Amino acid sequence: MEQNRASGILLHPTSLPGPDGIGDLGPEAYRWIDFLKQAGCQFWQVLPLGPTGYGDSPYQCFSAFAGNPNLISATVLLDQGILTKSDLTDRPTFPLESVDYGPVIEWKIKLLRRSFHQFKSQKNEMLASEFSAFIEEHKSWLEDFALFMAIKSAEGGVAWNEWPEELRLRDSEALQSFKNKNRNEITFQSYLQFLFYQQWNAIRDYANQKGIRIIGDIPIFAAYDSADVWVHKDLFYLDDAGQPEVVAGVPPDYFSETGQLWGNPLYKWGVHNKNGYEWWLNRLNAVLGQVDIIRLDHFRGFEAYWEIPFGNETAVEGQWVHGPGHDFFHVVREKLGNLPIIAEDLGVITKPVIKMRDDFNLPGMKILQFAFASDPDDDFLPHNYPVNCVAYTGTHDNNTTRGWYDSAPEREKDLCRRYLARSGSDIAWSMIRVLWQSVAAWVLAPMQDFLNLGEWARMNYPGTSSGNWRWRMHPSAINQGLVQRLHDSNFLYGRLPKKEKDAIHQSILDEMEGQVMPH
Repeated sequence: MEQNRASGILLHPTSLPGPDGIGDLGPEAYRWIDFLKQAGCQFWQVLPLGPTGYGDSPYQCFSAFAGNPNLISATVLLDQGILTKSDLTDRPTFPLESVDYGPVIEWKIKLLRRSFHQFKSQKNEMLASEFSAFIEEHKSWLEDFALFMAIKSAEGGVAWNEWPEELRLRDSEALQSFKNKNRNEITFQSYLQFLFYQQWNAIRDYANQKGIRIIGDIPIFAAYDSADVWVHKDLFYLDDAGQPEVVAGVPPDYFSETGQLWGNPLYKWGVHNKNGYEWWLNRLNAVLGQVDIIRLDHFRGFEAYWEIPFGNETAVEGQWVHGPGHDFFHVVREKLGNLPIIAEDLGVITKPVIKMRDDFNLPGMKILQFAFASDPDDDFLPHNYPVNCVAYTGTHDNNTTRGWYDSAPEREKDLCRRYLARSGSDIAWSMIRVLWQSVAAWVLAPMQDFLNLGEWARMNYPGTSSGNWRWRMHPSAINQGLVQRLHDSNFLYGRLPKKEKDAIHQSILDEMEGQVMPH
């Protein structure tokens, strides 16, 4: 990772304002990028962008390659002429500061089906040609995914292990029969991906033009109810009926006394190794087609992962099993070059994990909220940071900084106040300030911290399956005062883009030159 000092903000696109009950890839996303530019930030960090299932978690997606149709902007479709104003007259009234997923999904799919009907009836040759080209470019995953989603729709949304046996086990005659009867629905599912990619690529291009790089996220494990597992059963520990034999999670830690039972099927790394990690290379390539930098979630799982017997109700009972280790990253580097990867190295980290991270010169993560539970030697305190790291006030898995401080033990709050030399009255910005001052090359904070929001704005409670991923930014949240305060922090602590730094430096020199120097 290059060592230029830079800053950014963590915000999932679902948290943007917008008229359809959930953030999307329309005008508010462009305004957001303009805000980042004006504030002197150089990164926008997002969570995974895939289509979510039960629990609405972006870390449990129906595909490691597909995009989330709920992010498709109706405003953009209106501008393209594949939605009309009359299509929007029955738009429900949605809450401004949270996502109510049930009504949102129902509304979005209704809109998108209206759009698909008009797309077919209009026969727009340019758009039809772009759609055909998209299908051809992404056929390595799109064909299976569109089929998977069409079957899921026909089966009432249930997980693939509850489908009829011939579809569950991918009998070729049964699949062909389904395709013949459901071509329109399969095409619709491909169409949704076309719209998502079209809108997301435009957003990314706009961000890059403004000097903003996007940090994406790859969850280490695939969701059980996904096209990836359904199609590539041989890559996972599944029994003959397709049920997981063992599943993923983490043992008890800072976040949960009973650990986190994620439930994802575990990889047969030996099979991946024999085929040259082909699925993983395709996955990394696909994500790098969407973002500029990858945060590799649960990095330690590549060295050793927590294996839990299928059927357990918590993650307490399990065992550590060795992952692919250095071999995986050697192959990735050989095939794809030195990738821009951030290693999410939080949790129980061992010496072999640290060695693997450092041998490939990958920056790890530092979380300031974790810093005040011990003493001044704590690795999460800014004076102990290495340059090659990415430091955060907190992540999507943490409480907001305001919420954390309000509920922290008094001993931690006392150490925090003494360390920051602040009263705690403006705790989120006090922690942003000390983080921005640190030697860490890159620093980020969730948008909730820049707005000094309390626990109600928290994004995720690890170990819980409902009530998460709901926070949305109020349409009036961004104002000139916020822009100026963040820009000033980036200026004072050397985190502005080089061109802007040079311009400010030159203006200071010009001003000094124009002053009459005393004799």
